[in-house]
Amino acid sequence: MTRPGASRIAILLLIIFSANSVLVAQTATVGSEKKPDSLSGLDERFIDTGADPCTDFFNYACGNFTKYYPIPNDRSGYGTGALVAERNEYILHTMLEKAAAGGAERTPNEQKIGDYYAACLNVDAINQKGLQALQPDLDRITALKNKSELTPLLAHFQLINVNAFLGFGEQQDFKDATRQIALVDQGGLGLPERDYYFRTGEAAEKTRKDYVQHIANMLKLMGEPEATATSDAQNIMQLETALAKVSLDIVTQRDPNKVYHMMQVSELEKLTPNIDWPRFIKEGGSPAVTQLNVTNPEFFKGLSALLDTTDLNTIKAYLRWQLINGVPGIVLPAAFDDEGFDFFGRKLRGQPEQRARWKRCVQTADGALGEALGQVYVAQEFSPVSKQATVQMVKDIESAMDGDIDTLDWMSAETKVRAKAKLHAVADKIGYPDHWRDYSKLVVSRDDAFGNVQRGIVFENLRQLAKIGKPVDRGEWGMSPPTVDAYYSASMNDINFPAGILQPPLFDPKATDAENYGHIGGVVGHELTHGFDDQGRQFDGNGNLSDWWTSDDEKRFIEKADCTVKEYDSFVVVDDVKVNGKLTLGENTADNGGLRLAFMAFLEDAKRKNIDLKEKQDGYTPIQQFFLGHGQTWCGSTRPEQLRLQVQTDPHSPRQFRVNGVVRNMPEFGKAFGCKIGQPMMPQKVCRVW
Repeated sequence: MTRPGASRIAILLLIIFSANSVLVAQTATVGSEKKPDSLSGLDERFIDTGADPCTDFFNYACGNFTKYYPIPNDRSGYGTGALVAERNEYILHTMLEKAAAGGAERTPNEQKIGDYYAACLNVDAINQKGLQALQPDLDRITALKNKSELTPLLAHFQLINVNAFLGFGEQQDFKDATRQIALVDQGGLGLPERDYYFRTGEAAEKTRKDYVQHIANMLKLMGEPEATATSDAQNIMQLETALAKVSLDIVTQRDPNKVYHMMQVSELEKLTPNIDWPRFIKEGGSPAVTQLNVTNPEFFKGLSALLDTTDLNTIKAYLRWQLINGVPGIVLPAAFDDEGFDFFGRKLRGQPEQRARWKRCVQTADGALGEALGQVYVAQEFSPVSKQATVQMVKDIESAMDGDIDTLDWMSAETKVRAKAKLHAVADKIGYPDHWRDYSKLVVSRDDAFGNVQRGIVFENLRQLAKIGKPVDRGEWGMSPPTVDAYYSASMNDINFPAGILQPPLFDPKATDAENYGHIGGVVGHELTHGFDDQGRQFDGNGNLSDWWTSDDEKRFIEKADCTVKEYDSFVVVDDVKVNGKLTLGENTADNGGLRLAFMAFLEDAKRKNIDLKEKQDGYTPIQQFFLGHGQTWCGSTRPEQLRLQVQTDPHSPRQFRVNGVVRNMPEFGKAFGCKIGQPMMPQKVCRVW
């Protein structure tokens, strides 16, 4: 996953394992809940020996996975990463249950996480309160007399994560990574991304029709008569479609140069004079600023025209919709929660059932109080031995990249020096932060689930906004320690591996070195390679957006990358939908380059430890174990609706192509499994960037 900047609104954290594939595998019980399985580094149950690894390695490595772990009804997908995440979720659940039980001996953090969790579970109290907590904001919308009064309301909405018309936040300055700056970004859409409003075909049209009906249903639940709700929903759809027309598409947003336009606030006022920007910035919780990054100037020019031409009643209806849509369903009355799930879960993702409430409450608590939970989690689940082993693996893989750079025939000596300088500047963050976040000013009440969530959102947004104008804290983490994920930040030039992902089978102290290098080693190599993919390569070792390549090197890089784009463009996902090679280029480059680096590091590890690469263990050579470890990192299955959504919005390729799309570009794989040139997993032409 890449994380070019730290904006809370524009440049989002992209997960390795989709949250929608977090699912249950059950064995032992605690009370009425069952403890998820813990997989081993190489699980032979999943291998389909009847499949040909040279034809479809994913099917060979994972062909029997769904026999043991079919997709549960409360999931749109299910896989290895989901099992790890479910185990971590269960561990957090036991911690939260204990904290929620109360007691005078609780620490301040234990009081907060326990009461937050207990309030979330109290469905009766949530239903009884109804929309009482939202009424002040609804009254503010009703009271709008003219469009000139929009500014303070939009500023307030940003603080509570309501995506009305635009986004406002902070980020590291792309061209001066030592400082934090403010930014305004395109926003205001309710569908996953702008092309949902314009795609043709039966499936796309049905999604838009379902979306309009969903808006109407929510407005009716808020008290609007059916005819009014139906009319308002149509008007809201027209307004959002107009916003989408002036928005950048998801592929364009991957280019940092196209989402970086530093402007004086006075220049922004000329683009969108209908908003009082100095007042918006002040009331939005930001320190005073004179300039900021306007990610898409054309959007704000278009927004101005749209605000001028849209009638006030439509704007009010849109604001009511954005308000209710911005509140997490788990703290709304059941009818709202169910309606939200019906569209975004059942219709959009193909997920038949809502997740168990306790699991959703665990995730909500982790989102608001992640480092408070993380301290306890790390002490219990991430030993110093595991951290030391992971640190060593990371160093080995970084050393492999150092050597790999020397072998590249497409890169000039001049650029190789700069590439190594960037590599040697990469900071490694393993397990957990050095300094824990202070939640002492966050108020948590045992009988106020809605208030807890909203105060948590405001607390975090103000914490982020307070960075503006200050030096960058390079020790900060963008994920909580229990998270099953990892990321690279181009502006920080660091790789981050929370303790949550450093668990079996992804990192298994009992597994062979080959299996661990294939599993977590591939993930480490993936994140490291992000520093040199189509996005990351544009930033230098200090984290600044800088052209440090020669023109010839850049041309050859683009040619190499284009091979990968065309290769993945040919992969059919579901029905007539194919992988988007441009959208997924960065992740595909990282998958391919990362596993190659992990393989090189493993070979050095084997040499250092005198591991016989030809001696079989449990029927497989160490090199075969390495590739099987990689394959089983991505075992699982995904519902067709979720696959369609993923291909249209996610820069990661579907799981089978994160396996087959990589090994087919590594002749070492074909040699290890006895493949012949011309077979699907050993094609005549291979693509390689790193």
